[in-house]
Amino acid sequence: MDSLITAAARALAAGDPIGALNHVALRDDPPALALRGIAMARLGDLPRAKMLLKSAARAFGAKEAVARARCVVAEAEIALASRDLAWPEKSLDASRATLEAHGDLLNAAHARHLEVRRLLLIGRLDDAERALALIDPAPLPPTLRTIHELVIAGIAMRRLQTKAARSALERAAHAARQAGIAALQRKGKAHRPP
Repeated sequence: MDSLITAAARALAAGDPIGALNHVALRDDPPALALRGIAMARLGDLPRAKMLLKSAARAFGAKEAVARARCVVAEAEIALASRDLAWPEKSLDASRATLEAHGDLLNAAHARHLEVRRLLLIGRLDDAERALALIDPAPLPPTLRTIHELVIAGIAMRRLQTKAARSALERAAHAARQAGIAALQRKGKAHRPP
């Protein structure tokens, strides 16, 4: 990976999509397209982000299955943010399996969280709980732990388990503070019950 791609990826991981774009805005190679797509999604331009990620997935070669799988996961995240719940579950599941097989366990966990969040949105709580139970939250970085706890809270709220929801929201807020990403900290505060 070249230094600009690495710098853009670090900027995205730190919650700085503008910084990421500064590194790859003029590039059209597949990794740059993927990073631009993710940055655009974080900035709220979901149609542009989706187009960039599709272009990146097509441009990655046959030997770059992991990179293509990451693009599919990012596209699924955009679909979820757009409340497009009809996106192909099988594609996400196949991408998650590819990521797991190649040892990219963090992106595989992210894919599983997207699956769980979709199940939660369509009211399939039992399926969401079963899928969530397949994720070990211990090795997750604070950003994914925040999401994990928010999903637990969402399930608990729908089941009217207020104590469990409150505990999960407190853990989510703690993980968001650890992550140091303002958007996650705001999300944790927004979901905190009175």
